[in-house]
Amino acid sequence: MRTRHALLYPLSLSLLALGAGAGSAQAAGFQLLEQNASGLGNAYAGSAAIAENASTIYYNPAGMSYLDGLSVSAGLNAIKPSFKFRDNGRSAAPLAAPASLAGAHNGGDVGSWGMVPNAYLAWRVNERWSLGVGLGAPFGLMTDYDGGWMGEFHSNKFEIVTININPSVAYRVNERWSVGAGLNYQRIDAEYTRRAVVAPGVTSKALVDMDGDAWGWNAGVMFQPTEATRLGLSYRSKIKHSAKGHTTVDGVAKVDARADVDLPDTVVLSAFHRLDSRWELLADVSWTGWSSIPELDIRNGAPLPGDTLKLDFRDTWRIALGANYRLSPAWKLKFGLAWDQSPVHKASDRPTSLPDNDRWWFSTGVQFQPSANTAIDLGYTYLYLDDTRIDNAHDPVGKGRIAGEYRSRGHIVGVQVSSRF
Repeated sequence: MRTRHALLYPLSLSLLALGAGAGSAQAAGFQLLEQNASGLGNAYAGSAAIAENASTIYYNPAGMSYLDGLSVSAGLNAIKPSFKFRDNGRSAAPLAAPASLAGAHNGGDVGSWGMVPNAYLAWRVNERWSLGVGLGAPFGLMTDYDGGWMGEFHSNKFEIVTININPSVAYRVNERWSVGAGLNYQRIDAEYTRRAVVAPGVTSKALVDMDGDAWGWNAGVMFQPTEATRLGLSYRSKIKHSAKGHTTVDGVAKVDARADVDLPDTVVLSAFHRLDSRWELLADVSWTGWSSIPELDIRNGAPLPGDTLKLDFRDTWRIALGANYRLSPAWKLKFGLAWDQSPVHKASDRPTSLPDNDRWWFSTGVQFQPSANTAIDLGYTYLYLDDTRIDNAHDPVGKGRIAGEYRSRGHIVGVQVSSRF
């Protein structure tokens, strides 16, 4: 099985010509926190308060008020996932399928690297106003199982790709307060393949291919009560997508298809404190409104029936703590720990397309400043997940039952280059 998160996949936008690949198992659900690599070493603690480079456009646009001149930042995160499914002997073929799943294999292992790029530009227009734009992919997912696996009536491949363009503005109210806001144009592409029962005892490959675009917004505020302490609060809105395309069942029909999905909103509260000349402390608590996706309903034109993925996502919390230690004027060490809650909370609702679970982030990194205006960040995170149970039998006639558990781990390595002119 190969599982990959998106931005990640072949991107047609020339602005993201940095390239894309495969990846998985970063933020819980299919949210991508990796919108820079400079925060990776802190497990993204303090993300809405630190404002150390132009990537603050994504995490809190008010942070542009703390950047001088013209700031640019670009980075890349590389992800190495491993998700292994193990059947527990209770999986069963669809009642309408021609044969049982007994003896079918487990779908393989996630093992390929994935690349997630990002890019930002921020300009301090004057003492009050700042402008900027960011490019990234806040959501993405791809699960791709080896053919003929025992859960192929549930999913063989499921891919969601988003591209986000985020023009932003910030206003410095006074020495203590700054505010910021941005618009988000987001493109979504989705692909879903599985083996489908087209008549009693007859199956065929089914492919759903859709795309669409939508608008959202984000806003933030920063408060600096003392020279050493900064607080940040940011919000990203829901983005309501209506994707359109086609469903193709080999040898049967190709029809129009449509699916609506409300990608969730997020609130982040962050703190940054400079303890002394060596140590900096960071903290984050965030909420994501995943309950906006109770199910994914694919509506097909005649003569094909629709298809529904029951999810029952719950809203989630994430808590992160971090610290930085300055070794010298040119070198800084970074550390971070986070607990990240999954929107999937019951084995009976866990889809094969998203074998997700709560995870722990263990992060470290280093920042090198070759000059006063340039910083290079390297970060690493190990993701630990408990074994993840699945017992999905929502559609015993058409999809059957898939029961067992996933053994999952993940590694993320990132690099970010930031400069000020």
